[in-house]
Amino acid sequence: MSRIMGLDVGDKTIGVALSDPMFLLAQAKETIKRKKASLDIQRLLEIIDENDVNLIVVGLPKNMNNTIGPQSMKVMSFVDLLKKQTDVEIVYEDERMTTIQSESVLIDMKVRRENRKQYIDKIAATFILQTYLDRRKNG
Repeated sequence: MSRIMGLDVGDKTIGVALSDPMFLLAQAKETIKRKKASLDIQRLLEIIDENDVNLIVVGLPKNMNNTIGPQSMKVMSFVDLLKKQTDVEIVYEDERMTTIQSESVLIDMKVRRENRKQYIDKIAATFILQTYLDRRKNG
């Protein structure tokens, strides 16, 4: 049963989410602490293999005016490296509001501020993936 993987690629961490086999729901998987690109990609390839991932949705942090900024360029460079290591299709999803949404969810769940950091990236990856899944489902 294949799945779709969502990624929130940051400078210090990569949030990872996976779809269910029906491609309806996104679920937080893990937060990868970034070491160096080759090791980060190695871990992603393990997750891809373990979960039979057939599509990767990567959050693209556009500016509010819909332009590509320095952070987007970093994400795209990382994705270029990932593309060299896997044949799995990779698509981008606008992630402009996901960090704010994620923070809001953690506040609603009464997660203490000092503990939010460990969850925020995988929750952001879940929002990125869920947005993609919802749009795909609704045509």
